[in-house]
Amino acid sequence: MSAAKDNAAERKETTLMLTGDVMTGRGIDQIQPLPSDPSLYEGYMHDARGYVRLAEEASGTIPRRVAPEYIWGDALPALAGVRPDLRIINLETSITTADTPWPGKGINYRMHPANVGCIRAISPDCCVLANNHVLDWGRDGLVETLHVLEGAGIPTAGAGRDADEATAPAVLPRPDGGRLLVFAAGHRSSGVPDDWAAGTGRPGVHCLPDFSAATLDRLAGRIEAARRPGDQVMLSIHWGGNWGYEIPDEHRTFAHGLIERGAVDLVHGHSSHHPKAIEVHRDRLILYGCGDLLNDYEGIRGHEAYRGDLALIYLPVLHDGRLVALHMLPYRIGRFRLNRPSSEDIDWLESTMDREAARFGGRVDRTADGVLALQWQPGA
Repeated sequence: MSAAKDNAAERKETTLMLTGDVMTGRGIDQIQPLPSDPSLYEGYMHDARGYVRLAEEASGTIPRRVAPEYIWGDALPALAGVRPDLRIINLETSITTADTPWPGKGINYRMHPANVGCIRAISPDCCVLANNHVLDWGRDGLVETLHVLEGAGIPTAGAGRDADEATAPAVLPRPDGGRLLVFAAGHRSSGVPDDWAAGTGRPGVHCLPDFSAATLDRLAGRIEAARRPGDQVMLSIHWGGNWGYEIPDEHRTFAHGLIERGAVDLVHGHSSHHPKAIEVHRDRLILYGCGDLLNDYEGIRGHEAYRGDLALIYLPVLHDGRLVALHMLPYRIGRFRLNRPSSEDIDWLESTMDREAARFGGRVDRTADGVLALQWQPGA
């Protein structure tokens, strides 16, 4: 893929790295050099170290005080070979020392700020924060998260100290001299509480009230006000439930509407714990659900049919906003790190993603090196 990368640079194409949910709190935080207080306020577990024990019972001993690169495992050398131009992750964890969980939330993800090196290790150009865990430790926890990421030199999108900051895009320079604008938003269907919405002088998330035509118009208008000639725009959106392959009609209508209006070139959907369908509409990519990339769910039973232990890193190549290629790197989460999957695991992912892509006229094939590739009819 490196030769293709060199040719892409000559054609002024942009290769993105996109991920689903990166959850570095709770159990994963406990294996870092300086873990947070392990106290939890869940019905299921009251000590974050319990998630480490569950994972070890399922997968074997997990080291402690791990190096920052540990959790990314086999993904780091693969990404070094691909050399994506811009890397964007959905960071579904509060980075804070705050001790007061959001009342009644039930599940609270927190990573100690001293462990931010594990985020820097994958060299993200942007952390999307519009999700249902970034305020798990209150508004103070969100403000500290923003401060920590700013100190680490990592731009954010989708949450802020007030509504203006939460709705503003991350502006990322592309190698060809243009810009990628990353807008991000969440919706209550993914578990984002309505009162997490950012306001005047109130830290919070950029929350969409619904997927109506009026909401689409407001969002498109905000994008159009920020967009300059030559810009590419993506919307990263946290929507839908955790399990299941259904794509709500309102999600599809909303994504199509933004593309047809010319507001966005790519829709980066997430929230589901497993990868969902892919669609190319008017040569623009729609990822309806990217699945979890990292979590601490090893050893938790239920929903095994969805293979939530299998993850994908998405590598779309864009030219003037149009999708030129999409490759997906497959991994298996084990011992709180990304591991090369077995051939059988890749077969399962290929079959599942091919089935889901076929719903919208696409096809997913496995390449000789075990990478998944999307095939579609250009102009569809």
